[in-house]
Amino acid sequence: AFRCLISRHCVGEENWVDSRTIYIGHKEPPPGTEAFIQQRFPDNRIVSSKYTFWNFIPKNMFEQFRRVANFYFLIIFLVQLIIDTPTSPITSGLPLFFVITVTAIKQGYEDWLRHKADNSVNQCPVHVVQHGKVVRKQSRKLRVGDVVLVKEDETFPCDLILLSTSRDDGTCYVTTASLDGESSHKTYYAVQDTKAHSTEEEVDSIHATIECEQPQPDLYKFVGRINIYMDNEAVARPLGSENLLLRGATLKNTEFIYAVAIYTGMETKMALNYQSKSQKRSAVEKSMNSYLVVYLCILISKALINTALKYVWQADPNRDEPWYNDRTETERQRHIVSLAFTDFLAFMVLFNYIIPVSMYVTVEMQKFLGSYFIMWDDEIFDEELGERAVVNTSDLNEELGQVEYVFTDKTGTLTENNMEFIECCVDGHLMPGAAGMDMIDTSPGPEARVSIASVHEELFFRALCLCHTVQVKEEETVDGIKHGIHQGKSTSFYISSSPDEVALVEGMKRLGFTYLRLKDSHMEILNREDEIERFELLEVLTFDSVRRRMSVIVRATGELYLFCKGADSSIFPRIISGKVDQVKARVEHNAVEGLRTLCVAYRPLTPEQYQEVCHLLNGAKLALQDRDKRLAEAYDIIEKDLILLGATAVEDRLQEKAADTIESLHKAGMKVWVLTGDKMETAAATCYASKLFHRNTQILELTTKRTEEQSLHDVLRKCIVVAEWNPVKRSRDCTDYGLIIDGATLSAVMRPTQEDSNSGNYKEIFLEICRNCSAVLCCRMAPLQKAQIVKLIKTSEEHPITLAVGDGANDVSMILEAHVGIGIMGKEGRQAVRNSDYAIPKFKHLKKMLLVHGHYYYIRISELVQYFFYKNVCFIFPQFLYQFFCGFSQQPLYDTAYLTLYNISFTSLPILLYSLIEQHINMDILKKDPSLYRDIAKNSLLRWPIFIYWTVLGVYDAIVMFFGAYFLFDNTTFTSNGQMFGNWTFGTLVFTVLVFTVTFKLALDTHYWTWINHFVIWGSLIFFVVFSLLWGGIIWPFLNYQRMYYVFMQMLSSGPAWLSIILLITASLLPDVVKKVICRAMWPTTTERIQVSAYTYIPLSMYLPPTNWEITKTCIYDCIKVENFS
Repeated sequence: AFRCLISRHCVGEENWVDSRTIYIGHKEPPPGTEAFIQQRFPDNRIVSSKYTFWNFIPKNMFEQFRRVANFYFLIIFLVQLIIDTPTSPITSGLPLFFVITVTAIKQGYEDWLRHKADNSVNQCPVHVVQHGKVVRKQSRKLRVGDVVLVKEDETFPCDLILLSTSRDDGTCYVTTASLDGESSHKTYYAVQDTKAHSTEEEVDSIHATIECEQPQPDLYKFVGRINIYMDNEAVARPLGSENLLLRGATLKNTEFIYAVAIYTGMETKMALNYQSKSQKRSAVEKSMNSYLVVYLCILISKALINTALKYVWQADPNRDEPWYNDRTETERQRHIVSLAFTDFLAFMVLFNYIIPVSMYVTVEMQKFLGSYFIMWDDEIFDEELGERAVVNTSDLNEELGQVEYVFTDKTGTLTENNMEFIECCVDGHLMPGAAGMDMIDTSPGPEARVSIASVHEELFFRALCLCHTVQVKEEETVDGIKHGIHQGKSTSFYISSSPDEVALVEGMKRLGFTYLRLKDSHMEILNREDEIERFELLEVLTFDSVRRRMSVIVRATGELYLFCKGADSSIFPRIISGKVDQVKARVEHNAVEGLRTLCVAYRPLTPEQYQEVCHLLNGAKLALQDRDKRLAEAYDIIEKDLILLGATAVEDRLQEKAADTIESLHKAGMKVWVLTGDKMETAAATCYASKLFHRNTQILELTTKRTEEQSLHDVLRKCIVVAEWNPVKRSRDCTDYGLIIDGATLSAVMRPTQEDSNSGNYKEIFLEICRNCSAVLCCRMAPLQKAQIVKLIKTSEEHPITLAVGDGANDVSMILEAHVGIGIMGKEGRQAVRNSDYAIPKFKHLKKMLLVHGHYYYIRISELVQYFFYKNVCFIFPQFLYQFFCGFSQQPLYDTAYLTLYNISFTSLPILLYSLIEQHINMDILKKDPSLYRDIAKNSLLRWPIFIYWTVLGVYDAIVMFFGAYFLFDNTTFTSNGQMFGNWTFGTLVFTVLVFTVTFKLALDTHYWTWINHFVIWGSLIFFVVFSLLWGGIIWPFLNYQRMYYVFMQMLSSGPAWLSIILLITASLLPDVVKKVICRAMWPTTTERIQVSAYTYIPLSMYLPPTNWEITKTCIYDCIKVENFS
């Protein structure tokens, strides 16, 4: 029965899926009307956090042990606990515990910040009507069916149906900036039968139920009805999107409203447009996991080789266990497979240090501490907003240096959403209208008064004063002073659903025609002679994206006029007279300049024609089925036979340095896409102004208009034929290509491949077109369509790194979908900032975020990863070689303390500091030359050839260290007191050479020296020496045995040992130094050339160390930024 009622009262029944019933004020319906079934709905809490207090430990542990290294070390630790292994379980358990703990603390802290942001929203107060009184509640306690009081400038706490307003006509004005990116005012309407209820008692007396569809993410669609009970009789009224107030929107120019909650919490349309939060992993982390798999294979190979060789060695009875370590009878009776498996596990434990578990904690610390340099950067600080950059997720710092596609919102991100009237062209005559121009300056001389008084000019000015939906804000308090309309002079300000309209009305005001107000269906304007003119507003033919025009029908002194304004493409075909050529030329000129243009026309109507118009419009408005289609047909019939009056030009001012930022991103090799919900003409104008499109850019259109003329298949084929013309083969002066696609066409492209042979795979064709275009504009995008575009590119064959930047809730989906999401701290709420990975005050700050911080982070972490694998190969390969000289007995080469502290203490701090402050090129050069960003693109520093080079270098150094020490001490060596060098002295010698070699290697790779580098690098070596002296020089009571006692001092007392250390360090480092010198001389990279030229011109003062050091975050950042030691 309900479906039938809906089909009679509401459009869209064919898409009905399910319904819900809401009881306004939680009142039961009258007896005999319908069954009372109280449904359960979620509360009004918004959740953007990932963990709760109860699931943090298990969920975080699960995520951490998904990492190859963590899971591997857990297994090794368990093996050490279960079987007899050559090393203590502490050697694996302590580093693992340290890594897991530090990572959990970091991720817990970041999620705690998200909880704080959620609580600030969920605990904000709302006013609810209960029993005829207004009570305050926390937002999270709001329930479906509650009647809410919202006052001017407050944000709607959930999705609401408007019941009544402070206005007599039952309308209210709303800004939906945080939802669809438009900060303009939109008009919403109260239910006809409840709009007169303006007090708490009257609203509480409403007895009604609402039946509507279940929550769905489409912001612009809503189907439902309200049953109002009067004398136990239900009166049904249809409900549509014009009655629905969405969470996140703000009430404007209306004192208060009463509305009922229908969708709450995570069921609101704003929340449904959020993508689910998923763990983002950077390309560097994926490379790390790949390398770990390779090293795990190497480890298993080593263990298998040693296990096999052990049993080959012991096959000879003379080489079985020595007499002093004879096996027991039980051990001799064990099966050979069981023994071999135990030995295999023992070798795995012995060699497990080749997998650098501490690399993960170093990477985590580097990301966490490095993120503060973004937050402390004074160049990413906006004085107007008083805001700095915010880092919500530090896991993606290096991804900022790998971006290939930038997806940006338009309104509020590229532009300030602040329109300014520039000029108008009336009958071919140009009239400037720049802001600040005195009205007297626009008055013509006596010889031109006849022209001014021309009919078309007077009609043009009146058309712009009347053809709009602007409302006048009657009064505003600014600094305690009230401003309003006094003595017929307007000192108020205008608000509208379109900022263009406000700019045009203000422009007319500067030219002498002031729109005063709409009162009692009459529009009042003040002309140049300070006379008030009254026009009766008869009909408004509202703007829509298909017609791309709007009209009003007015009556003045008995004459009827239809005034129409719209895009040139929708006005010119309907013109029958006027100076079309002159106006069209000016419109084209302004469009090229990036200005938003509108054409203005009119049509005089006879009373008979007006009656016909009324009949058409009333018939369309009363239709319950296909109402939009019938209205469009009526508008098409009415808006014809127009007379052209002129055109206007309005500038949507770009944000400061937005065009320079986009140009720099292009030079850095990134493709920039603009994804906006705005109309095509407006968005295209912004793209020209922001230098996304250039004058010689040939535009390819994939729009609804094109696909109506031809099939989508034909349009795509024509575009790809043009776009696939290889840009390399084209001459330099030939145009490049830009693509414009709208939301409807994108939906058709994204549909699954049909069986029709002509349809083909539209996605692949579309991607191929995009690859050959220098810039892409996607207009009329719904929030989820933005995310679909990002996902389409992200999952394409090349798997490029994507970045999405936006400032409103409508951008949250694409921000969550992209590899890196950046929120702009604009005027459109904080949803984008809360759900982003990074937040910046203005779009211009993106340039430094990517070209400087992103570049540095990638360089630093690439070196960190490769260096960790290199130093662990150097560390464990001598252990592998040592087994050939100890009968494969699993004898460790190094002491347990050295095994445990090598990665935690001796070699960790230098690489951590390097990964925080290294600057291979001065940041000013990186900003001036964006092309340097291309040198690190596509994960170039973590490719397999470079990884193999570092691994081979590590193997070479390990061979030099082991065999160098072995051959230098081939004959038994005696110390000064006659004692011989034993196996622990040999291992200590190799370990000493190892620590010094890997530390010097990092010092050679450092380009940016400060006293902190010196302190940490040389301090680490001193710490190693002091620790070794103390560890072997004192009898520690907590140790059962002390095999290192006096070993290190005994080694240092030998002259040959000192000589060996120096020779082996030199021999290990020499090949890498020679290779770098030859490569820099013969095949220098762009970065190396700039380094050489930079060193040539660095003044001597830059080399001098700083005189003082204040441990504050600002000074740390400034020190690292300025003090360039090379």
